[in-house]
Amino acid sequence: MTKKTMPLHIKIIIGLVLGIIYSFISSSMGLNGFTADWIAPFGKIFIRMLKFIAVPLVLFSIISGVSGLKDMSKLGRLGVKTLAFYLATTVFAIATGLLLVNTINPGNFIEKDQRIKNRVKYELWLETVGLKSQDGMNILSDSKYAADLERLYTNDQMKELKNSINENPTKVADKLKAAKKQKSKGPLSFVIDMVPENIVMSVSNNKLMLQVIFFALFFGLTLAMLPEEKAGPLVKLVNSANEVFLKMVDLIMQGAPFFVFCLLAGVISKMANTPAEVLEIFKSLSTYSITVVIGLAFMIFLVYPILVKIFVKTVSYSRFFKNIAPAQFLAFSTSSSAATLPVTMECLEENMGVSKNVSSFVLPIGATVNMDGTSLYQAVAVVFLAQLHMIDLSIAQQLTIVTTATLASIGTAAVPSAGLVMMIIVLQSVGLNPAWIAIVFPVDRILDMCRTVVNVTGDATVSTIIAKSENELNMPDDVKV
Repeated sequence: MTKKTMPLHIKIIIGLVLGIIYSFISSSMGLNGFTADWIAPFGKIFIRMLKFIAVPLVLFSIISGVSGLKDMSKLGRLGVKTLAFYLATTVFAIATGLLLVNTINPGNFIEKDQRIKNRVKYELWLETVGLKSQDGMNILSDSKYAADLERLYTNDQMKELKNSINENPTKVADKLKAAKKQKSKGPLSFVIDMVPENIVMSVSNNKLMLQVIFFALFFGLTLAMLPEEKAGPLVKLVNSANEVFLKMVDLIMQGAPFFVFCLLAGVISKMANTPAEVLEIFKSLSTYSITVVIGLAFMIFLVYPILVKIFVKTVSYSRFFKNIAPAQFLAFSTSSSAATLPVTMECLEENMGVSKNVSSFVLPIGATVNMDGTSLYQAVAVVFLAQLHMIDLSIAQQLTIVTTATLASIGTAAVPSAGLVMMIIVLQSVGLNPAWIAIVFPVDRILDMCRTVVNVTGDATVSTIIAKSENELNMPDDVKV
């Protein structure tokens, strides 16, 4: 009789819960400094280890999978299916976010006086940058709001407010610069960015994952075209290297519960000095946060399992989550699709039965271009910020959000808070102040953890569906978790 061991995802959950409990205890006892110096570093080490494995694992996995293809047309089918599914789920996620935020109207829950103040600052910003409001309303010159303005501001306060906006129109200069650079690129810039100038530089940078994928595909195709006697030794070397990196993932994941504890303890201890401050942060943005979480939960617990059930009838609801649970909890802890990628690949190959040919091709692309959770959150955040400033976005502007958020998600770095740069692009596309991202900064880290779970679950869903369509899904009888 074999001794039953606790499943890995249960151990990770325990680590998560203990990390949260510890962070509240440490902040109440004034131990945040100790946590930052002696506990949080282990979480950073964990993310670094996963990241340094991610790129070589993607490189060798794709080369191994592509070089073993007998039918070259299969690669083309995989590519078309992958992009089509990822694009469809991203657009659906954005539409879901827009539907929720327009139904719940989280920005309208803020008291009227605060919304008027926000609107005044917005109109002063429009004057500063030389733009006009697209909704036709102007509080500063509307007699209907004269009494409110007189009650909320003295003449000196209004002058001071105007001067402060003129002197400092934005507080997010670095992210604005990055967004401006992204926005100025041409429509095919993402295709150009896929082709590496220097593969050594690409391999050394997690943000250039698409370039690694391009090189690996090209290298694997070339290897497949060579005669067996010439390509055989190199194929064996690539396969062996791939197995080494997979084993490294296994070894690192043995310590995942402890590392996850350290990650959560470090993240929450940085948010505020006391538990009351942490709770106050969420209270001030509670309606917005709840709206985002509802949308993300809808994608995780309804949309993806239903898609899997439709296309892969043999996978039950509970089994789907058991199979990918370690990747989901790790995604929540790290807030990085790239760092989670090695574990996602392992979960799908060993637990779900997805072939390496499919997982090594579909998942790395998904970690880079499939940002369902991030796109949904951006749709909610942009409309929430508009509501907060008493701005009614038109149907055309909301369709612009769908288009811009979809395009902005392609090629965005699979690292924590990369979505904030994307949000600046979306805000600018509908004529809103990009500096408003500072308003949602306080809760972004926790929401980032939640939306990364959606991104990873979406990748796993699409990979499973494509594997089934290609007859590359061979689910084991005993689920290994």
